[in-house]
Amino acid sequence: MQIQWFPGHMAKTRRLISDSLKLVDVVIELVDARLPLSSRNPEIDRIVGSRPRVLVLNKSDISDSSANTKWLSYFEKKGISVILADSQSGRGLKNLDEAIEKVLSEKFERERQKGMQRRAVKMLVVGIPNVGKSSFINRLSGRAAAKTGDRPGVTTAKQWIKVAGKYEILDTPGILWPKFEDPEVGRRIAFTGGIKDEIMDIEELAFFLVGYLRQNYYDMLRDRYKITQDTDALDDFELLELIGKKRGCIVSGGNVDTLRASNLILDEFRAAKIGKITLELPNV
Repeated sequence: MQIQWFPGHMAKTRRLISDSLKLVDVVIELVDARLPLSSRNPEIDRIVGSRPRVLVLNKSDISDSSANTKWLSYFEKKGISVILADSQSGRGLKNLDEAIEKVLSEKFERERQKGMQRRAVKMLVVGIPNVGKSSFINRLSGRAAAKTGDRPGVTTAKQWIKVAGKYEILDTPGILWPKFEDPEVGRRIAFTGGIKDEIMDIEELAFFLVGYLRQNYYDMLRDRYKITQDTDALDDFELLELIGKKRGCIVSGGNVDTLRASNLILDEFRAAKIGKITLELPNV
């Protein structure tokens, strides 16, 4: 499965982010804690460069907690300021203030020595589609300042949001990159809904997801779908069919509706109903 998706508005977003850097003090880069590397856009790295930055591993409430610990250590060893957070519940966001203070400490000290009064920190929020940028901004601001949704492409224009004398936040649309060199990267993003399902082969996508879960989180898969028989002799597609049978995805003639079963598995993975799952681990 070769996935490419680069809508025209994303090229515009790339220019928008580059033009906006001179207006902000710090960049807040959101990634999905379930795929912290795959959801880091190399284009953002190139655009942001050495600007002060805080990396937020968002959606950490639905990722594997043991994997979260490994990813924190991985980024910290690389000298990257990083926090775990969940924008839906607000968990971990209290650590953002400390992280921003740290990356902007030299700037704050220079301004203090000049006798300048502390002003609201201007931040630019960036990330690929569907990593939770709008939910993150709304949680910080305490109001529905940014549009949210469980599909990519909800935010389509630049907007400033003020947070009571503390921050001024510049939100931008999610940006993917023109070509995924590693097809696994595109696949992981698609698993989480970061690429529109309408352009995907859903059955093929679910087939690969079942294969990953079987290899890495089989107990969760077995418990969620009440699999009692030995599945060693089944290939991944046959296991997908078995799950479809367990969930009543049957059409006339007793055959499994594999499209319906595929949508069900993807939906339940994305909603963390199968369990708290991480799709990649750091190579250390």
